[in-house]
Amino acid sequence: MNDQITWTDFEKVEIRTGTIIAAEAFPQARKPAYKLTIDFGELGTKRTSAQLTKLYQSDELVGKQVVAVVNFPPKQIATFMSECLVLGAVADDGTVTLLQTERPIQNGLRIA
Repeated sequence: MNDQITWTDFEKVEIRTGTIIAAEAFPQARKPAYKLTIDFGELGTKRTSAQLTKLYQSDELVGKQVVAVVNFPPKQIATFMSECLVLGAVADDGTVTLLQTERPIQNGLRIA
């Protein structure tokens, strides 16, 4: 088990709901990935790179509602600036399964 965090530490993490509105191949990435554009409602849209190519085709990602951390500083990934982190469960072989909302809800809601 990793180091424990406090409730105050957890409250600093902004995990929000969003809907993927665009997904495209990202051939410049070191590992196979997509460039995603995600609508977070009143928070606007953010872009990210996500290593989801083992389980998902780019066209099937559009319209999926996901959860993401939205308060990391932007990070340069190859030729692309990532603005958030989509959350997923990572298997031992690196396969990522997206964490999604159980039913459609408003984009931008905070996960608690």
